[in-house]
Amino acid sequence: MSSATKQGSASSAAIWSALIAIYIVWGSTYLAIRFAVETMPPFLTAGFRFLIAGGVLYIFRRLRGDKAPLRLEWRSAAIVGLFLLVGGNGGLMWAEQRVVSGIAALLIASVPLWIALLDSLRPGGRRPDRWVIVGVLAGFAGIIILIGPAQLIGIEGQVDLVGAVVLLLAALAWAAGSLYNRGAKLPDSPLLGTGMEMLAGSLGLFILGTVTGEWGQMEITSFSTRSLLGFAYLVVFGSWVGFASYVWLLRVAPTMLVSTYAYVNPLVAILLGSLLAGEAMTPRVILAAMFILGSVVLITLRNPATSKGATTEKTPAISGND
Repeated sequence: MSSATKQGSASSAAIWSALIAIYIVWGSTYLAIRFAVETMPPFLTAGFRFLIAGGVLYIFRRLRGDKAPLRLEWRSAAIVGLFLLVGGNGGLMWAEQRVVSGIAALLIASVPLWIALLDSLRPGGRRPDRWVIVGVLAGFAGIIILIGPAQLIGIEGQVDLVGAVVLLLAALAWAAGSLYNRGAKLPDSPLLGTGMEMLAGSLGLFILGTVTGEWGQMEITSFSTRSLLGFAYLVVFGSWVGFASYVWLLRVAPTMLVSTYAYVNPLVAILLGSLLAGEAMTPRVILAAMFILGSVVLITLRNPATSKGATTEKTPAISGND
């Protein structure tokens, strides 16, 4: 579908309203996650989030007449859910117990870097041109600036190394899941496929939460109001409003325009973290943001398919904050 054909089916005002909604909603989910995990266990919280969000999407689409998924489609959804929601979102939820939301958003923004690398390594994958290589190198330079020791880079302040490593592994999981999603056998309905991925991912998160002993922390009376509101925000806005807007945009707007969320969301996350949670915007964070987001812009401009979800598949890959 050409950009001209897409744009002709919706007004510019509607497109920009939906795009701004994605910027704000998905950019703010990092702070909502931070609030949620203050008093709620990360893996089980994510599991319940995707059980509710995915269950509603699945039931809604089945009631609207979508066919029952095939066993092969469930298997594909389970694999995507394992990478994107267990590895990706589960890692993000856990890491935000140790790393502030703005920095978490910056490290997760490295997903296009990992996609470019993994895509170049797989058989039949896309080989990066020199500008994509420059973008990847700039992105990793930004990561070193953000998490490297002060003695190495000459800038004070340091990010929790364990949390940062988990976030990078989460970004790598999202990249792998996004690449697998491109050729996966999934339903024609994007919302049905996404609901299936969320349900499969929730099962994996419940298993992970059980293995790590989180059920002993599931005492509702100990959950703060802020954590409960953060959880509700993630379900309603992050998983429903944000993703519905995103799927609609993929149908009516140029993919390149939709992919801009990949580098706008971290800026929103940093700003909201500073304004609402007192997170410091240090010289280290600002410099790292310039490198990482600059690299994401360069990579997505040269190869839009490296954006976390800027694809034309039937079921677009779930973003980290859906």
